[in-house]
Amino acid sequence: MSPTPMFRSLRHRNARLFFIGLLISNIGTWMQMTAMSLLVYELTGSATNVGISLFCQFLPMLVLGVWAGAVADRRSKRRMTLVTQTLLSLQAAVLGLLYLIDKLNLPLVYALSVVLGIIAAFDNPARRGFVIELVEPSEITNALSLNTAVMTGSRVVGPALAAVLKGPLGPGWLFLINATTFLAILWPLIAIDRTRLLASPVAKRGGTPVRDAVRFIVGDRRLLVVFAVFTIVSMFAFNYSVSLLKISLARFDSELVFGLLLAATGLGSMIGSLFTGSRGRITTRWFFGNGVLLGVSGLVLSWMPTAWSAVLLGIPMGFGGAAFIAGQTAIVQQESPPDMRGRLLALGAVAFLGSTPIGAPITGWIADHIAPEWSLAYGSVITLVSVAFGFALRRRSARDSVPADQHQPTSMLVDYSDGASVVPE
Repeated sequence: MSPTPMFRSLRHRNARLFFIGLLISNIGTWMQMTAMSLLVYELTGSATNVGISLFCQFLPMLVLGVWAGAVADRRSKRRMTLVTQTLLSLQAAVLGLLYLIDKLNLPLVYALSVVLGIIAAFDNPARRGFVIELVEPSEITNALSLNTAVMTGSRVVGPALAAVLKGPLGPGWLFLINATTFLAILWPLIAIDRTRLLASPVAKRGGTPVRDAVRFIVGDRRLLVVFAVFTIVSMFAFNYSVSLLKISLARFDSELVFGLLLAATGLGSMIGSLFTGSRGRITTRWFFGNGVLLGVSGLVLSWMPTAWSAVLLGIPMGFGGAAFIAGQTAIVQQESPPDMRGRLLALGAVAFLGSTPIGAPITGWIADHIAPEWSLAYGSVITLVSVAFGFALRRRSARDSVPADQHQPTSMLVDYSDGASVVPE
């Protein structure tokens, strides 16, 4: 029985092994991220300090992200991912041990967050790039959307577990549990059938790989508009570890509500990613439409009167956010040359994660000094304005050139009969 279009990438054994391992590992990662936000707020009582911890974690992505993508384009994605995932496990273990021996303080939290960010800057393009090597060229969009579904869907379980277990176990044991969950992704990377991988073409050494990727985006007006809107929205609309934390504690006086809000957005994110993956081709209309859903639902959630109504509204907010992210990734990959995909994925990661060092402290300051509700609502307003402006630019450029939706995906135009294969997501 063949899989449904939504899960068609899972017909490949390698893809099934990888995504199962990734799901388990990322449940642990979300446990750690949730416990870390709660720990920093517990130590300082300040949402601004939570924003600073995120600044430390994601600053390396902003500084190193595109260069790390160029490195990934010149290396084996599988081997590079093995190294980075091992290092991420060690970082979590050190964090847990320091807490258990009562040596973990705020400066060390910041320092270890920087270490985490440096490793993640190299892991992101390698791991996401490896996903594309698991499937046929025609299944790239589906595989990338499933990757997003797994990454965001793990938020359904991880934050709720952290909120429930933090009390009886403490943050230290949650960090150590996360360290062990990396075994779930390391084993598939070792056991995977390498003869069935569609190895990525390796980019040539020398030249100006980063500037080439930037020039590629700038030279295509449609992609430039998508990237610009994506960057602005990512900077201000996705700082849930700050905004939802402050809303949960200030309005509902509950750490559990924080975990449930993250779980609800994770459920919506998983559904949104799967719906995106079920589509044969992603259009800019899908991208902008889900940006509107993200902005409207976030604006309404900010002033929900009860915890349960806020949790329920987290589902459409998560759907819109994940479909918006997956849509941007798919649009760029549909248009990119195979030997540039790692760099373009890294540019997307810089836009999404690398913008956090700017948005997270601003969000924390608004939560502490203006109102918890506005820490989420201001990003929603910026999202709606950015999407409206981007859509207007798209319509204007469509009058001057062929619409993006009428172009054939680059991945379909490449001749793979000589054995060459695509680069990772």
